[in-house]
Amino acid sequence: MSILLATYNWPKALKLCLESLGTQNDLDFEIIIADDGSTNETKKVIDGIKENFPVAITHLWQEDQGFRKTRILNQAIAAARGDYLVFLDGDCIVQPDFITRHRELAQAGHLVTGSRVLLNQALTTSLLGWPHWSFARFASKLFSYRLSGGINKYWPLKIKLGNGSWRDYDQFVWRRIKGCNMACWKIDALAIQGFDETMTGWGHEDADFVFRLQHNKIIRKSGAWATEVFHLFHRIHDQSNAAENARRVREKILAKAL
Repeated sequence: MSILLATYNWPKALKLCLESLGTQNDLDFEIIIADDGSTNETKKVIDGIKENFPVAITHLWQEDQGFRKTRILNQAIAAARGDYLVFLDGDCIVQPDFITRHRELAQAGHLVTGSRVLLNQALTTSLLGWPHWSFARFASKLFSYRLSGGINKYWPLKIKLGNGSWRDYDQFVWRRIKGCNMACWKIDALAIQGFDETMTGWGHEDADFVFRLQHNKIIRKSGAWATEVFHLFHRIHDQSNAAENARRVREKILAKAL
């Protein structure tokens, strides 16, 4: 299994993300960091962590020429040694069973769109001040975090549901596609030539990827109530390209329907 970890210029968040991956109860995976042009501060964090990290970390970097996540992710797909790919963003922290749950849901001919728990600004600021990530420390206050609005979900973190055909989608829908937490087989990603690199700027490159996989006979499966990640609060990225990217995805959907 390969974790393809996208990041850009938020080394404190990336440090927590990596530390959460380093404390998994299943360590049979590699991490490939897909870096869309971060400064040397991110490299320092990665180099400092990888020395004593329990799994292999590869750092792929490209020059900062705007939001080109699709390009660096395709490089990560090509470099992956695992036959199953889990896509994760560096502003997300994972639970100790994240790898285990994704492995349980992995199934030939399927992709998984995972779920996330949103953290508010106050809780995010607090976590970024921790010297190291501790799931036990975080989990001990889950209920109070929910009551105070620090997190927007509680029960999916306490109740984990297994695999089953009830997770399958009958057709493509935009809802709940999150590029910060999804998975597919490498052979299936290569069959559609990965992400569409002509889609630059933030927005909908993940929906385009999922749609093309589904059009290629891959069944989408929900990873909710199993794979939830903690998504750190941040300001919304530049969305100037989002409408155009959405229009292009809709055109593909319409063309395939004709």
